[in-house]
Amino acid sequence: MPKGLRNGIGGGLLILGMLAGTALGQTPQDVQEAERARAAHAAARAEAEARSAAARAQEQRLATDRVAAAARLRGLEQTTAETAERIAALRARQQAAQARIAERAATLAPMLPVMERLALYPAETLLAVPLPPEQAVRGLLVLGGLSRRLEREAVALRDAQAQAMQARRETEAELPRLAAAQTAQAREAAALDSRIEAARQSRKQAEDEAADAARQAAAAASRADSLRAAIARIEAERRAAEARARAEAAAALRARREAEAEAAKRRQEALARPAGRGLSAANSRLTVPVTGQLVRGFGDASDGGPSSGMTWTPVPGARVVAPCGGRVAFADRFRSYGLLLILDCGGGWHAVLGGLERLDAQVGENVQQGEPVGAMLPESQQAGSGRGTLYMELRRSGRPVDPAPYLRARG
Repeated sequence: MPKGLRNGIGGGLLILGMLAGTALGQTPQDVQEAERARAAHAAARAEAEARSAAARAQEQRLATDRVAAAARLRGLEQTTAETAERIAALRARQQAAQARIAERAATLAPMLPVMERLALYPAETLLAVPLPPEQAVRGLLVLGGLSRRLEREAVALRDAQAQAMQARRETEAELPRLAAAQTAQAREAAALDSRIEAARQSRKQAEDEAADAARQAAAAASRADSLRAAIARIEAERRAAEARARAEAAAALRARREAEAEAAKRRQEALARPAGRGLSAANSRLTVPVTGQLVRGFGDASDGGPSSGMTWTPVPGARVVAPCGGRVAFADRFRSYGLLLILDCGGGWHAVLGGLERLDAQVGENVQQGEPVGAMLPESQQAGSGRGTLYMELRRSGRPVDPAPYLRARG
């Protein structure tokens, strides 16, 4: 190729390149700036992800600490309840002994004049009375039987007095133990409340995407006319939110809006993240949600027919803990259940807790199994309303399941 032609072609290509660069509005300096911006964005994203991971790890540690604190408090609740029951039993024994004392005293009262006469005139003096021998002997036998009866009544009276005194001494010995247990329980409860409040104040932005969707789902569930319908609405809203986030991410990618696509992708991942492990043969353990007495089991008769769950009469002020790990799907008043909490345990499983006096968990919050989520009515407020009950249901795909086998599996 002639040298002039080569120079012409090279010059033409150079001009075309310059024209193309001008048309695109990019210079080598622009390209470098864009690369630096992408690198800074990637570094900022990595830093944000690292902070988010560190925050999640810290929250996990704090949640584990709250579970341990709740377990300690439940142990103290049990100790307090058992001590109070012993004192109540001792006081009942004392009252029963006092009743026996009163009964024996009432029995002996008519005999006191006879006892006084016998003390002054022993039965043997009847032998000196001018009576026929058979009447004197009969009188001696009657007086002998009366004397033995009086002796038995006196022994029974002394026994009743001794039992009353023993019950009183045992009651007095238990009272300091009860006071110590109540003090320890109050101290642990205050510490747990402090942890719960600190956790409430330190909720991170990382959970906000899923929490916002969960709050919308809870708002829809509150309008449902049954518990099953409420859970169905929660699941439907979650799936719809996940689909919207997926569509937004795809649209942003097609339009090359990188920041919007990344935000939508994070939202989709947060929504798609499993709420919990669910229940299976390998993971079939639930935590009993409250310290107290089980008064109605699954299938037992209730006002509305066979019970779909289990009911406990809790100790006063008992803390209520999460039966499973998962995400709070609903936390508000609902129909006749009072304050209701629905936990999404994952895998289509939901735990429902109704009848709480106070809720310590918020919609969208992730909780560990055994973590405190609420409290029952304290003793100071029970005078006119009774102790109240905690109701628990376990549902799979919206249908009630007997929780007992899963609760027993803990042991």
